[in-house]
Amino acid sequence: MSKTKKNEFRPDDFVVYPAHGVGRIVSIEEQEVAGLRLEMFVISFEKDKMTLRVPTSRATEIGMRSLSSPDLIDRALETLKGKARVKRAMWSRRAQEYDQKINSGDLMSIAEVVRDLHRNDDQREQSYSERQLYEAALDRLTREVAAVSGVDEGAAQKRVEEVLLSRAA
Repeated sequence: MSKTKKNEFRPDDFVVYPAHGVGRIVSIEEQEVAGLRLEMFVISFEKDKMTLRVPTSRATEIGMRSLSSPDLIDRALETLKGKARVKRAMWSRRAQEYDQKINSGDLMSIAEVVRDLHRNDDQREQSYSERQLYEAALDRLTREVAAVSGVDEGAAQKRVEEVLLSRAA
């Protein structure tokens, strides 16, 4: 077991877990699993009312990372201003790609999904699955913007929506 990753994340740090988004490390504890003593990060996802335990030795291998820099947040918001890139592939194939991007935990990929699936009032309705993917991506993006900017999610969502609306103008 490598102890080097332990220094990278500390209790009370916000981290991004690819499949669940932004969470806060509550503690680092030892636990016995299948006869082995493992050191675990205990990560709380307040909004989802979920607690996750991740072995410290596998955290970065799984894709857990620190919050993005404010510079990367600005670049992600700039991505939202771009023109939506919708491939002509079948919806099931595109949906799969969007889902992979959302669960990659990569902020730029998530911003691309938000950009590509965002609909203005004058555009056609979204399908249920399209709306679900859009909201999942928007939620991940908003939570990270909120955590990095030190604002609540409402203010972060307003900021993201303003960027999306400025694209339409």
